[in-house]
Amino acid sequence: MSRSKRGLNWVALGMLGLLLCGCDRTDAPVAAVETAAPQWRSFDNADGTVTVIPAQPKRILSTSVAITGTLLSIDAPVVASASTAKRQFFAQWADVAEQRKLENVWPAGGVNLEAAYAVKPDLIVVAISGNDSAMPQLAELKKIAPTIVLDYGDQTWQGLAIELAKATGNETQAAARIAAFDQQLADARAKIAPPAGKANLISFNGAGMGNPIATGESAHGRLLEALGFDLEEPDPSWQTNPGQRHDFIWAPYENLPRLTAQTTFLLSVDDDGVGKFIGDPVLANLPSVRARQVHGLGRNSFRIDYFSATEIVDGIVEKFAK
Repeated sequence: MSRSKRGLNWVALGMLGLLLCGCDRTDAPVAAVETAAPQWRSFDNADGTVTVIPAQPKRILSTSVAITGTLLSIDAPVVASASTAKRQFFAQWADVAEQRKLENVWPAGGVNLEAAYAVKPDLIVVAISGNDSAMPQLAELKKIAPTIVLDYGDQTWQGLAIELAKATGNETQAAARIAAFDQQLADARAKIAPPAGKANLISFNGAGMGNPIATGESAHGRLLEALGFDLEEPDPSWQTNPGQRHDFIWAPYENLPRLTAQTTFLLSVDDDGVGKFIGDPVLANLPSVRARQVHGLGRNSFRIDYFSATEIVDGIVEKFAK
């Protein structure tokens, strides 16, 4: 199957996933369930355990700032969240968090169990990995409230929304949000004319550091392919972080001149931030640099959730409108 078709399929898979996960899973083995408490529904955690959720949550504590945006997008009753290491919420949904009076309980890496108790949550959300993971405190968090563990890793925000809807009872809201975004994607694809040739996506850090390049399995790559771009796959042998996920290849700076795509997108910057890449003498002969087809994907593009994905799509329509 071509990657362009895979991009289109990605748009449809969100709704298919909703249909497939619409029923409660109450058939988990008794030995795997954490407690015999009254059961509203059970949740299969990313660490292989099962959490019993006794009632539909009304007060959710998210210990992962990367997951909080998706909770907000499906209108889950999240009342408190961890923030970034700089004690900030992600800019793409910070206004929504303010409107909903979301409490900022601690910065990433600084779990505060007293603050968790004070929130009085009836559900706690934990990321299995990442800088915002609270896995070392998992046992203590479980003493406060039912706690679920998710891997936001390399899945799309739609896939994460489906999982969170299962745990919160917000299936209707998740379905509506995904359907609206699918329509936005379809409308955007009809409005744009992607440049000829392939495109790549780089988190550019420069010399002496890894420079992650998106693969077609990444949420970013799938989004670009859904919009009609043909993604250049980085060489897997360039990976300098073999323990990392497969959504990005951490490439040495010295390998970047071997890329051949005619269009380059840069992660976490807008078009005002591409000068360092374009002006790098080692990269001067890249096809995308010679053609001046280097674009910032957006300042908020590092973590794709509904809010940042919407920003990315709007930005691409503005750049590549027919």
